[in-house]
Amino acid sequence: MNKVSTIALAGQPNCGKSTVFNMLTGARQHVANYPGVTVEKKVGVLSVEGISVELVDLPGTYSFTSYSLEERVARDVILHDDPQVLIDVADCSNLQRHLYLTLQLLEMEKPTVLALNMVDVAERRHISVDSSKLEQQLGIRVIRTIGKKSFGRKELLDALAESMTSTDETPQRNYTIDYGELESYITKVAEELLPLSTKNYPLRWLAIKLLENDAEALAFVSKTNQNLLATSTAILASVEEYREEFMRVTGQDVERLIAKKRHEACASICKECVTASSQAAENFSDKLDRYICHKIFGPIILFAILFCLYQVSIVLGNDLAQRVWPMWAALGNFLMQIFPQPNFLVDPVSRSLGSWTIQSVTAILNYLPIFFLLFSLIAILEDSGYMPRMAFLLDRLFRKFGMHGQSTLPLILGGVYVGGCAIPGVLATKAIPDERARLTTLMVVPMMNCLAKVPLYLILISAYFSDHAGIAMFFIATVTLFMALPVAKALSLTVLSKYESAPFIMEMPAYHLPTVSGVLHRALERMWLFVKKIVTVVIAVAVIVFVLINFPTLSTEVQNGFEQKETAAVTKFLDVTSATTLHNAVDEQNLMDLILFADGYKKAKRGVKDPATLHEIQQKFAAKNPQFYSIAAKQGTDAIKIAKALRNVQRIRRKLRRELRAAQFENSFLGMMGHALEPVTQYAGFNWRINIALLSAFAAKENSAATLGAIYAVDGSNKSVQESMKEGEEGFTSLHALALMLFMALYPPCIPTLIMVRMQTASTKLMCFSVAYQTLLGLGVATFVFTGGKMLNLTGMQMMWLFYGLCVLTTVVMGMLPKSIGETKQQLGVEYVK
Repeated sequence: MNKVSTIALAGQPNCGKSTVFNMLTGARQHVANYPGVTVEKKVGVLSVEGISVELVDLPGTYSFTSYSLEERVARDVILHDDPQVLIDVADCSNLQRHLYLTLQLLEMEKPTVLALNMVDVAERRHISVDSSKLEQQLGIRVIRTIGKKSFGRKELLDALAESMTSTDETPQRNYTIDYGELESYITKVAEELLPLSTKNYPLRWLAIKLLENDAEALAFVSKTNQNLLATSTAILASVEEYREEFMRVTGQDVERLIAKKRHEACASICKECVTASSQAAENFSDKLDRYICHKIFGPIILFAILFCLYQVSIVLGNDLAQRVWPMWAALGNFLMQIFPQPNFLVDPVSRSLGSWTIQSVTAILNYLPIFFLLFSLIAILEDSGYMPRMAFLLDRLFRKFGMHGQSTLPLILGGVYVGGCAIPGVLATKAIPDERARLTTLMVVPMMNCLAKVPLYLILISAYFSDHAGIAMFFIATVTLFMALPVAKALSLTVLSKYESAPFIMEMPAYHLPTVSGVLHRALERMWLFVKKIVTVVIAVAVIVFVLINFPTLSTEVQNGFEQKETAAVTKFLDVTSATTLHNAVDEQNLMDLILFADGYKKAKRGVKDPATLHEIQQKFAAKNPQFYSIAAKQGTDAIKIAKALRNVQRIRRKLRRELRAAQFENSFLGMMGHALEPVTQYAGFNWRINIALLSAFAAKENSAATLGAIYAVDGSNKSVQESMKEGEEGFTSLHALALMLFMALYPPCIPTLIMVRMQTASTKLMCFSVAYQTLLGLGVATFVFTGGKMLNLTGMQMMWLFYGLCVLTTVVMGMLPKSIGETKQQLGVEYVK
């Protein structure tokens, strides 16, 4: 077989599709994106009777309309990529709902195998499905599976092999839905489609889609063949006439009738094949949901879970990060060996750029332990089935602010939990059907705590809220929602008030016990995506910021002043050495060699307590340069004198380099911009150095922490960024840190997110508006917190809770305001999977 065979895996959300995919492919899988879109594409490899087959995991979708990007992607793969077989994964414990997608797959006339998954859950609920009857009803193979236990794997592979070998000679006879009064119109449209080239589009399916007024089907017919343009136009005109005639004659809407007939067909099939015992009245999920989804206990449990999430990930994770930091410092020192040796005052450009880039990256990578714990805990919440419950609880809140439950996923992706990304959050708003809720959600998604903001939070919390790290992280994680909701309501009452809201229908999956492998896989996958972003975006921006922060260079007069101080320090040191027996060992040319040797010896023996290891280190350095070693080890009276002078010249060197760097930063292009903003930002507690970090974050928010790491770095020090910042910013208090955290929380979208906002809104005005309103809002909040806290003589922690209370109060008041004119009151529709 020249072409690699392809099998597509389809299914509704929460059907266990991922577990079936893992069961079939094992470790032979990878994740990418579908070409031209950001929808995730998971591809694996499996062997079917010795033949290597590519398995494509389609996005989970309830139907195959063209309303959302995921639905279009899944449908396009089935129609255009021409998989040999489709595996439809359905939840055995809720078969009637999942058959709705199955019947649509059968209408697409592709060889299909139904994986009746989660049979163990159905058995626990005393639900029995007769798979033999179901096979007869649908006309396809039905295999009982339990994905997480690999139950049914062999049977499923055998069914796939059978379908792959019999597709050409004995095509399957699929179940056909009877659409009643619409059937005659379907036949007419199908006949009119015969002149067109519809190779990948089954005629009956395409006819139904046209009558449904499906946008993609209409576009296909209008563009299918320029030579038959008149025919295509006539077909579309006929379809519109048929739709109008059907509604006039029957008084029914075509889309509603089609959906109704599909649901009736699902019910009819299940009546024949599914038996539910009287004991199935209430299960564990039902009992648990009494409390989890309770209008009083539910929010309390939600906040408790969030609080525990951050106590574990931040407190424990921060402790791990501090333990890991020496490793990153050692890696940085190792990488610096490939660059030219440093000079006493001004290093070669290649070394300066290398040092800046390495410090920028390691400042972020140091927090990987926290991210790993955070991602793992979020994966547990996702796999356990709690995420939809959170959506249910928050829907009650969102509906009061121009959004509804479907806004939950974009906000989660954007970082409701901390650790998301605004880009997928903005893209996920495509799934929201009504324009008002979609645009409202899109405008507040960048206010969530995306992963790129977290490093700055961690630096500030570790430096200024170390005694209350978990509480501080819980505050910043939740206060953003209380800031975003009033903003959403304000937008829905003004520029977005003309759009109507839509009802929210949601499926509640059963609770599941997360697997260790599943949690680790998801956490490591997200970690890898983050690391890749570090390697690309942060390094690129670090280079740009390096140029902006090093040019223009200092004036000749200023440089001469520093050089004179350097000469004076070196001369004073050489005067001391000239009066000792070691005067031939050190001169102006090899002074830097001695400084590096002494630093290397000091670092090598730091923390070493084993006498044998210490002796080995001493022997190693003594062999390198005996005279330098005698000075570094202070062996003899003259060596002690020189060592004392060396410490003094090193202290002067560090001071001069720090002053030179500060002068260069201040004189640079970015420094000029930072200074230009100080008259405004000083009321928020930001100086020009903080302004530089915030300006660099516009390209990518993680650069704020990376830039701070480079600005406050101390030569030859293993201190973390927060320690260096605390020393470098005298007078910077927890109130300053709180204002900076809140400004970052409300920071305008980064450039990649802005591009997505422009694409999703198709409006440059809205894109610019999103930057302007978040910048002004962030600056206003930071100014209120810093200046207000200073006037009231409050600490950062005291102001934190005062501001939190004000945000909650504002949210309550805004939620009580009447809804905009034209909004339809609608009841929450929540459907549980039982």
